[in-house]
Amino acid sequence: MTQTDVVIVGGGHNGLVCAWYLARRGLKVVVLEKRHVVGGAAVTEEFHPGFRNSTASYTVSLLSPRVIADMGLARHGLRVVERRASNFLPLNDREYLLTGEGRTHDEVAKFSHKDADRLDAYADRLEAIAEVLRDLVLKAPPNMSEGGLLAAMPELIKAGGVGRRMGRLDTTGRRDLLDLFTKSAGNWLDGWFESDPIKACYGFDSIVGNYASPYAAGSAYVLLHHVFGEVNGKKGAWGHAIGGMGAITQAMAKACAEADVTVRLDSGVREVLTEGGRATGVLTEAGERINARTVVANVHPRLLYERLMDPEALPADFNERIGRYASGSGTFRMNVALSELPRFSCLPEAGDHLTAGIIMAPSLKYMDEAWMDARRHGWSQKPIIEMLIPSTLDDSLAPAGRHVASLFCQHVEPGLDWDVHRDTVAKLMIETVDGYAPGFKASVLGYEANSPLDLERKFGLIGGDIFHGKLSLDQLFSARPVLGHGSYRGPVKGLYMCGAGTHPGGGVTGAPGHNAAREILKDLGR
Repeated sequence: MTQTDVVIVGGGHNGLVCAWYLARRGLKVVVLEKRHVVGGAAVTEEFHPGFRNSTASYTVSLLSPRVIADMGLARHGLRVVERRASNFLPLNDREYLLTGEGRTHDEVAKFSHKDADRLDAYADRLEAIAEVLRDLVLKAPPNMSEGGLLAAMPELIKAGGVGRRMGRLDTTGRRDLLDLFTKSAGNWLDGWFESDPIKACYGFDSIVGNYASPYAAGSAYVLLHHVFGEVNGKKGAWGHAIGGMGAITQAMAKACAEADVTVRLDSGVREVLTEGGRATGVLTEAGERINARTVVANVHPRLLYERLMDPEALPADFNERIGRYASGSGTFRMNVALSELPRFSCLPEAGDHLTAGIIMAPSLKYMDEAWMDARRHGWSQKPIIEMLIPSTLDDSLAPAGRHVASLFCQHVEPGLDWDVHRDTVAKLMIETVDGYAPGFKASVLGYEANSPLDLERKFGLIGGDIFHGKLSLDQLFSARPVLGHGSYRGPVKGLYMCGAGTHPGGGVTGAPGHNAAREILKDLGR
């Protein structure tokens, strides 16, 4: 039996962030990771002899600058480089859209001068809302509290602070905020632009990890969720961590080691233990009991409450609500080893476009039809694919002259028997890319395919949900994961949550880990 101050279930990036903030305040922290490598879904692994890539998460933008600075991640080896172009959309054999600093206006003007002239206004309006979100990301949301006015006062004060931040917006900003939290991305973008390529470019973010049409109510918020990041101080930019996403979590692990955090690999948790209405520790899969004053879960909320805890230890109404917590993503994630760079019919030469996010989905209509097709048949025959080729920015991932590609594919039905259908869909994804870049299929040396089921098995992502639960209005802010527990505190004393199933949601942000640690320290009087 082991005794510690804090035990954290799950060694993903948020668990490491939370551990570091707690340890630096003098707490003895043990992190338990079931896999052989630390990092959760933010890891770099060999998937084909000589070829390494980010297995699940695949690009950098949302990671909090404060977390990077506080943990000294650059000092521990993290280096992030910006893409040389933002997004590349091959549309057909002749036409394409290539966005990025200094080029987006002229590119969009190829399709609509009106749209090109609206780009700056669109960016300014979206940035005004994104700035509000950045201000809220590293703060615990107001929590619904029971009891009288005195008990509720701290949360009322916190809610007032949120209101003041919202109040800084002018009337236009407030209307935009309402639209972005409630409307579909399609309706939002249709109100701004007339040409399909720019709407597809911006609208893709609304269906990333979101098994829905871009015309589904609430998808505008998913779009917004992807724009409040930055790379090396440049807001809204996307980049690549040299060495892959695992370089982020390896740097975090070094920071944790420096802070005397104990990280144990191959240490899955069988049960979160409770006694007298309080979390008291965990039981590992190996049968070891670890007692702790505080238990922190960096796992999907449904994994925690439905598989790791005795339902009798939880309030009945909480069990009912968590059972309704929606989770399931239409994501099919592939890593591909290539003998050569792809040559797109519309832009066959090598160039900056191969460092961009390459989006194979030419219109919002295409995305809508892909989702409907997947709902009918299990997967879309014309899938949505974003391809990154990180080896164009990082020669550590592949042998000289070779390359690796990340295929982030939407939409597939999460509930299928993926052991039966995995290879069929993987081949479809490769053939789809080949349709835009003839010869791509012949250049494939090998691949790894991760269906929603594989993402659940490997990383505990229920239904393959990369966000640990849908980013719908009823599962955001104070209601994430359950109203009354939006402040990172579980329904039993001594139990906390620090994963993407809490505010502000998914992505490699570090924000849930940072925020949970602050609330834990507050409760412990540190």
